[in-house]
Amino acid sequence: MAKTHEILAQSRKDQGKGASRRLRRTAFVPAVVYGAGAAPENIQIEHNTILLAAKHEWFFSSVLDLNVDGKTQKVLVRDWQKHPFKQQMLHMDFLRINENEAIRVNVPIHFLNQDKSPAGKTAGVVISHNLNEVEVSCLPKDLPEFIELDLTDLKPGDIVHLSELKLPKDVEIVALHLGADHDVPVVTAVTVQEEVDAAPAEGAEGEAAKPAADAAAAPAKDAKK
Repeated sequence: MAKTHEILAQSRKDQGKGASRRLRRTAFVPAVVYGAGAAPENIQIEHNTILLAAKHEWFFSSVLDLNVDGKTQKVLVRDWQKHPFKQQMLHMDFLRINENEAIRVNVPIHFLNQDKSPAGKTAGVVISHNLNEVEVSCLPKDLPEFIELDLTDLKPGDIVHLSELKLPKDVEIVALHLGADHDVPVVTAVTVQEEVDAAPAEGAEGEAAKPAADAAAAPAKDAKK
């Protein structure tokens, strides 16, 4: 089960672009909470709170305790808008959840012991992480912050598929319910061989063969005379 992460917020009445700009100038982030059959609620959060939380992967993949004026509700981050080049969050959307209903969330994958594996110790082997996160389905109380993939035994030529991930109890991978063709590779260990450019060798061979061919043709020309 994931840890509890609390985000402090305040309700707000002002709406519109002008109100949002004023909030940002006072170091607050305008946000909206919606879902779970309740009316949408406009809130504001201190920018530093969001900026610090957004540096952690759990902020975007965990169930959060959103505390609005002392009242806590379980939410997921559903959308966010960032400034194109500044370290500034412009807007947040939070989705309320029902703790008795399954949710679908993208959870990060943590790759362990890659450098210790036979593939990691073999020269000329490229280990590729084809996926860095996976969509899972579970009840909110069972949502993991991440899924670990131990690569200790990874050998050159190995492929690790989605179905080989070890999941916590009561957690399922959404893609695996869509058919066998969705059991895609998560990690591949491919041996890369040096490509030998044969063109120069062939050219050299052609140049070397030309005098020999000319020498072989010379008697034929003399005989004709």
